[in-house]
Amino acid sequence: MRRKWWILFILVALVGAGVFVLRRGFDWPGSPWAGGTPIEALSGVPVFDNGPFASVSHGRSETPDGYAFGLKWQSDEFARRYLLKARGHRMPDTGGTAESLFDTDTPQGALNERRGLIQYRQGGMDAPRPGDLVIFEDDTNLGHVAIVAAAGEDFVEVVQQNARPARERLPLVQTAGGYRIGGARPALGWLRVPTMQALGEGTSLLQAN
Repeated sequence: MRRKWWILFILVALVGAGVFVLRRGFDWPGSPWAGGTPIEALSGVPVFDNGPFASVSHGRSETPDGYAFGLKWQSDEFARRYLLKARGHRMPDTGGTAESLFDTDTPQGALNERRGLIQYRQGGMDAPRPGDLVIFEDDTNLGHVAIVAAAGEDFVEVVQQNARPARERLPLVQTAGGYRIGGARPALGWLRVPTMQALGEGTSLLQAN
C-alpha cells in the first residue's frame, strides 16, 4: 500500500512540474530548435520555429557585440531582432517580457523612453501602421508581440514568432473613440519607431513614421 502511495505522489509531482514548466517557461539551449528553422519572414528578417511548446525557449539570442534580442524563439526576440535588422533601432532597455514592452504610464503618442519608441494605446485615434509592434496581454503576464506587415481600413496583418499562424490577419475596428485591434488576444496598443531613427531625419523625437 505504501509503495502505491509513493508512486501516486511521484506521478502527481511530475504532472505538477510539467504544468508549471509549460505555463511559466523553461529554457532549453541544447534543444533541436535552438539552431533556428525559418517558417516566415518580414523585411528579410526570418521568423523561427519555437517548437511545440510556446513557453519553452532555446537559449539566448544576441548580436556579437552583446545587444540582447531575448530568448530563442519567443515573440519579443523576433520583435527586437526585427527592429534592429530592418529598422536600425536599438532599444535603450531590452529587458523584460513581451507585455512589458508597453508602458502603461506613457501617455498616448508620447515616447516610451525605456524602449525608445512612440507609444499608442488601443482605442486611440492613431491607427496602426506597417512596422508597428502590437503588444498583447494574457493571463500569464508574459504577453505577446507581433509586427504589423500590412494595414487596411478594417484589418491589420501581423507577422509573429512563437504563434500559429506566423502570419495572421486581425480585424481592425474604427469607432468614434478610435481604433481597436480584435482577435483572441487583447491588445494593449502599438509602438512605432520615431522618424529620426527610421529615416535618419526629422526635427522632433516625437514624430513617428
